[in-house]
Amino acid sequence: MSEALNVTAAERTMLILEQLSIHSSINLEDLAKECNLPKATLYRFLQTLISLGYVRRDKNDKYSLTLRMFSVGSTSLEHTDLLNIARPIAEELSEHTGETVHIGMLEKTRAVYVLKIESAHTIRMFSRVGKRIPLHCTAIGKVFLSNLNTEKRTELFKKMHTEDGKFKKFTKNTLTTDEQLNEELIKVSNLGYAHDNQEHEEGITCFAAPIRDTSGNVVAAISVSFPYFRFPKEKTEEIATQIKKTATEISVAAGFKN
Repeated sequence: MSEALNVTAAERTMLILEQLSIHSSINLEDLAKECNLPKATLYRFLQTLISLGYVRRDKNDKYSLTLRMFSVGSTSLEHTDLLNIARPIAEELSEHTGETVHIGMLEKTRAVYVLKIESAHTIRMFSRVGKRIPLHCTAIGKVFLSNLNTEKRTELFKKMHTEDGKFKKFTKNTLTTDEQLNEELIKVSNLGYAHDNQEHEEGITCFAAPIRDTSGNVVAAISVSFPYFRFPKEKTEEIATQIKKTATEISVAAGFKN
């Protein structure tokens, strides 16, 4: 194959991946229109991407990106535009609260920390960039779950269930049934922030709010974690408001129109 054809193939591959990244899933005909490619040509490219593990085709013949793209880029997460934008704003939140701040992204049935700003206190939360956390009992996880439609949420719940059809119990406060969690997620949607009330770790309480991209999609969540003994309950509303304000500030800085 000539160098020119190689370049064309690479350009088409990137175009397809970029268009797929805009959608949760899309059918062949609509994707062909967006990419301005013949369906037969597009289908060949998609088959190759499926075989390489970058794209999946569901039972409704719709295509979507897999998390292989995340894996490829994960080593450079610290250098992405979003995190470069978010870091100084997250540092301000940590300085204001005096506590540990995380930013997390969704990865299959869990969330993963992609940024951590350490608490100034001696007693700190044990965590690290790259650590994966459950969705049903963490503030960051609840943010992602609350922004899924009913169908996607139900599908994800099934993947998260243990053998008894419930969610894994980490503490006495962990919500373990679909009914309990759905009720909690309604509150998250109404309030605009999520709360982990010692549900993942005993002695740790956490608040989180969504970070949105230019299209308004939730692409990350920012949280503040408190050792429970150091958490000022009387300032709950103030803390929640500050976290929502910070999440919005990061979103707007990254291109979201509030």
